[in-house]
Amino acid sequence: MANQLKNSAKSRKHHTPSAQRKPVRPRGERKVVIFNKPFDVLVQFTDENGRKTLKDFIPIRDIYAAGRLDRDSEGLLVLTNDGKLQAQLTQPGKKTGKIYYAQVEGIPSAIALQQFSNGLELKDGKTLPAQVEIVEQPEWLWERNPPIRERQTIPTTWLKITLFEGKNRQVRRMTAYIGYPTLRLIRFSMGNITLDNLLPGEWKEIDFV
Repeated sequence: MANQLKNSAKSRKHHTPSAQRKPVRPRGERKVVIFNKPFDVLVQFTDENGRKTLKDFIPIRDIYAAGRLDRDSEGLLVLTNDGKLQAQLTQPGKKTGKIYYAQVEGIPSAIALQQFSNGLELKDGKTLPAQVEIVEQPEWLWERNPPIRERQTIPTTWLKITLFEGKNRQVRRMTAYIGYPTLRLIRFSMGNITLDNLLPGEWKEIDFV
């Protein structure tokens, strides 16, 4: 699985959560940062209630998240000061694929999963056709703190889901719609940008063409 975690973009610097220094750059330079967002971290740089935010991990200013990643979700977050790149990664019209790994309660049937390909009628409109398949638990998976709440009498299943849009809490709503609630959700890639072996809380600045 390690080979699947290679990133097509050339990395420049690798940082752990303990990094404090702010990189020095000329004005106007495009910045692209990938971050493995831990569970229970807000995708913003400030919070009046003292909850963990991006500021607790990333010391770079003037970059903004491309797309949502909920507080209770984990994985890849792309931050940039490039509006065109943000649009490329997030606007439905661009049809950039985003891969998620979802651990759901129960074992979905083939008929239930087929609904992802057809599109689901959610409250805010019908979803675009999505790709989904049952997979083994990813080998690169890290432990979540706190762990998910599992019921011993009900098995769980890992799904690999590819979306081409980004509605609010979309994966969770889609799996709930077909009757299999999401217990854990990790975004693995956006287009050809992947987690690239980052552990939770680590970030990396990349050259992206």
